Amino acid sequence: MKHIFYRLLCIGLLSTLAVSCSDDSVAPAEVRDNPLAMGNPSGATTDPASYTNYLMEKPQYALSYHRDRGTPNWVSWHLSKAWLGSASRQDNFAPDNALPTGWFRATSASYTGSGFDRGHNCPSADRTGSVADNSATFLMTNIIPQAPNNNQRTWADLENYCRTLVDSGNELYIICGSYGRGGTGSDGQANTIADGKITVPNRIWKVIVVLTAGSDDVSRVAADTRVIAVNTPNTSNLNPEWATYRTSVDAIEKATGYDLLSAVSASVQSVVESRVDDGPVN
Repeated sequence: MKHIFYRLLCIGLLSTLAVSCSDDSVAPAEVRDNPLAMGNPSGATTDPASYTNYLMEKPQYALSYHRDRGTPNWVSWHLSKAWLGSASRQDNFAPDNALPTGWFRATSASYTGSGFDRGHNCPSADRTGSVADNSATFLMTNIIPQAPNNNQRTWADLENYCRTLVDSGNELYIICGSYGRGGTGSDGQANTIADGKITVPNRIWKVIVVLTAGSDDVSRVAADTRVIAVNTPNTSNLNPEWATYRTSVDAIEKATGYDLLSAVSASVQSVVESRVDDGPVN
């Protein structure tokens, strides 16, 4: 009888272990993927001679920097649960010492009294996995002069929505950028701040590729993949509903000259980039 009991016990334990292993094998891995997996939109390079399109790659995101504008052209990052944790907002805005020698390095004080927020491209709340990850979002090469209501209402709502998509089992590839000259902050219209060293952008845009969490991400982008493109004016009197400003990737490419999602097959690009998203907004 003892032998039968132990045999049944072992079978039960093995069955439990098998079910556990099976569950683990089908659960998508939450990993930190390459922020440039979907492509380098402007062909940015690490050659300082390319001062209007200088590539900077950090563990948390990648960006193209424009020396004479004092801001990034675009910032690209990956967002999954692997990037999210319990690290608090550091608020430690700092000049980026990785910029080439002799280049202007914006500081937090560069924005003081300007009427514009220090607007993140890659949001602080997208990088809460560690203090170092969060601090990286406060480097001034990730910051643009952003109208307060644009930053604190419209853009904040879109950023929060992105994180709800991740909470629902998705991973995102996000590219945020700006272009043009002249915005309207709390003190009125301005073309530049910091004694002309930082250009105030006229438009701020974002492209979001939504995938279920998994691997081989570029190959999984298909004609039915949800791609959200948004392009807002840099003003404080804009509509607080971000969906008001949905557009197509093609339209943003036409305005910027960039080749977004260039790593995706051309046939898929032609479909997803021409479409204006009409999916849920919360």
